Amino acid sequence: MSETALATTPPPPVPSAWAGAVRRGAWGWTALALGCAALVGLPVVTVGLNLFAPSTELWRHLASTVLPGYIANSLWLMLGVGFGVVVGGVASAWLVTMCRFPGSRTLEWALLLPMAMPAYVVAYAYTGLLDVAGPVQSALRTAFGWQSAAEYRFPEVRSLGGAIVVMSLVFYPYVYIMARAAFLEQSVCVLEAARVLGRGPWRAFRQVALPLARPAIAGGVALALMETLNDFGTVQYFAVDTFTTGIYRTWIGLGEPAMAAQLGALLMLFVLALLVMDRLSRRAARFHHTTGRYRSLPELRLRGGKALLALLFCLVPMAFGFAVPGGVLAWWAVEAGGSMLLGGEFWTLAANTLTLATVTGLLAVALAVVLGYARRLHPSALVQGTSRLAAMGYAIPGSVIAVGTLVPLAALDHALSALLRDRFGWSGGMLLTGSVAALVYAYLVRFLAVSFNGVEAGLAKISPSMDAAARTLGQRPAGALRRVHLPILRGSLLSAALLVFVEVMKELPATLIVRPFNFDTLATRTYTLASDERLAEAGAPALAIVLVGLIPVMLLSRAIARSRPGAAVLP
Repeated sequence: MSETALATTPPPPVPSAWAGAVRRGAWGWTALALGCAALVGLPVVTVGLNLFAPSTELWRHLASTVLPGYIANSLWLMLGVGFGVVVGGVASAWLVTMCRFPGSRTLEWALLLPMAMPAYVVAYAYTGLLDVAGPVQSALRTAFGWQSAAEYRFPEVRSLGGAIVVMSLVFYPYVYIMARAAFLEQSVCVLEAARVLGRGPWRAFRQVALPLARPAIAGGVALALMETLNDFGTVQYFAVDTFTTGIYRTWIGLGEPAMAAQLGALLMLFVLALLVMDRLSRRAARFHHTTGRYRSLPELRLRGGKALLALLFCLVPMAFGFAVPGGVLAWWAVEAGGSMLLGGEFWTLAANTLTLATVTGLLAVALAVVLGYARRLHPSALVQGTSRLAAMGYAIPGSVIAVGTLVPLAALDHALSALLRDRFGWSGGMLLTGSVAALVYAYLVRFLAVSFNGVEAGLAKISPSMDAAARTLGQRPAGALRRVHLPILRGSLLSAALLVFVEVMKELPATLIVRPFNFDTLATRTYTLASDERLAEAGAPALAIVLVGLIPVMLLSRAIARSRPGAAVLP
């Protein structure tokens, strides 16, 4: 038989009984995935539906008094933080990727360290450092003989400008990550063509490398602005009224969940606008390279004053975003005499936090596997659309997720209470609302996207021939997942669980709203102590959050360094 005949001969038909079993297994996974997606997407839909709720007198009062301030402050925050993260993230990424100067290799990973610092922790650190009673102003008064703050002018830390600076220092790594990855993946041929056409290093960066990296930079800016809209601890402590503080006050202070949900729905429009602007900025443009040849990137050696300027420019965001606030936290922990670290309260807080983070991480990975594997088995528009809806939670601020979680749970609690009262004469109280289960549910809605993206990327790297081989050996979808896919995905699953673990440890607004009474985590205890101006005591739990957050930062830095195509074979 000729080779042509062999190549065109169709494969033998699959036995109909076995094919039916595979189809039944795929539909079973599809049904399970749709159920999980509906459960996780319910809070998002609940909040979104409040856009169409009729307005009330209280809503009209909020719209005429505080709502304009919420909108104005949120817009100013987005503009200021957006400018700050672009300047700090893009320029530092280009310098450490394309230039060589003293310390550049260390700065490649050190510039990621502020990611381990929650924004509210940095806000507390700088308030303690720069406030009127802090060491900086006290030293100034001592040095110049000033008797009070009225004799000199010092920038107000607790202000809109202070919030913009703090968030820019903490969120610029989102842009740095994306920009550095884009610069590492760029083709040397494009840069060489620019140099041949007479472009110097600066013009080649501005006219060639920067436009090609625009999608990645826009994605990083969108992530940073989503985190800006999600922030609660910083803006609340700095007395900057935004949507997140308004949602918290409306829910906790006024006891109006419907109004809080409407504010959350309005905030969702801001997030949706960010996503739409990101898509429209690209339109029909294409940014891919036309060559698959990759060589080592050229390294511009900087010397003298240029090297010093590059070093200082990269040191500033890392030092003020991590080293200075980290040093303040460490000093506070030592100043407290270790009482917080060694006391029973700290270990209770740590146990609560670790339990929540571990349970949420495992459940998030399990749900991500269900959704991702169902998409692989049955990639229909329905499955893909619902899985994307379930993964929208990370784009929604934690305060909005909290409101969207409590509203349906409260309705379910009331229904259960009525049923128990009618059947057994016992109301049962609020069984779900304000429970640890509700808190884990809110975390899952918020952070499922973190695990889903990792699992989906891991599944995409597994060749479809592996599935075919498993089916040939008589494995149904569940058996193929257990014996083939999960062993291969072990690294992706561990990374996804670790990322969710760290995100849960840092989450503040959702925890404050949903947590049970008299139930604290490291994040909420840090917030409470800082709100009571007990900043020294807040140092120990804040430092614990930061130290745990360093783990994924180190892993992420290592992954970025190896991200250039052909990096494994380059000298």
